[in-house]
Amino acid sequence: MASVVKVYEHPRYKNVFIVELDDGSSRLATRNLAPGKRVYGEHLYLWEGVEYREWNAYRSKLAAALAKGLKELPIEPGQRILYLGAGSGTTVSHISDIVGLKGRIFAVEFAPRVMRELVAVADDRPNILPILADARIPKKYRAIVEEVDGIYADIAQPEQAAIVADNADMFLRNGGWLLLAIKARSIDVTAEPSEIYKKEIDTLISRGFEIVDVVHLEPFDRDHAMVYARFKRK
Repeated sequence: MASVVKVYEHPRYKNVFIVELDDGSSRLATRNLAPGKRVYGEHLYLWEGVEYREWNAYRSKLAAALAKGLKELPIEPGQRILYLGAGSGTTVSHISDIVGLKGRIFAVEFAPRVMRELVAVADDRPNILPILADARIPKKYRAIVEEVDGIYADIAQPEQAAIVADNADMFLRNGGWLLLAIKARSIDVTAEPSEIYKKEIDTLISRGFEIVDVVHLEPFDRDHAMVYARFKRK
């Protein structure tokens, strides 16, 4: 395995780091909130007494969006975040690294088998609250989730934007951010991805979001786009 030459904060994204290796390559990384613990087999790097976790753009759509030049990363230490479609915790864990112990992630996942893996990740990360629920029915977890600073959504459902907007109406503060990974093939396998992206973005705009940036995630994820938006309550 290559050795670490240098670690420094990304010039564009706060609390995201670049690890330079002696083979000439570099990796995105976050500071590990649970030192010694891996989540998905990622490399761990030690530099000046601090442990960093590789953030693999082929495993995390958010890392892919950063690798493709997303305008900014709105996630900050101490934030409360609603994560829809948390899966087994890959991206959740990196957001956990960024928000730190003063932050909170309400991680909603529908599949019980996947939830077991997410719970194991949360055992090492007290800022993650796993919630077994359907993101289409936000009132089911209304008693658990507080007002949040941002929503991250990665849900394999038709009407992705409408589901996110329903959750925003209930939980997202005015001026709060949204990062939505649009999965074109989960919405309509017959339509052109560009048509689907436009339809979902139009839905967000009609529901009170202002679009800040849209990045396509190829070659990391085919037929996916990451939408970054801000919420303005009507």
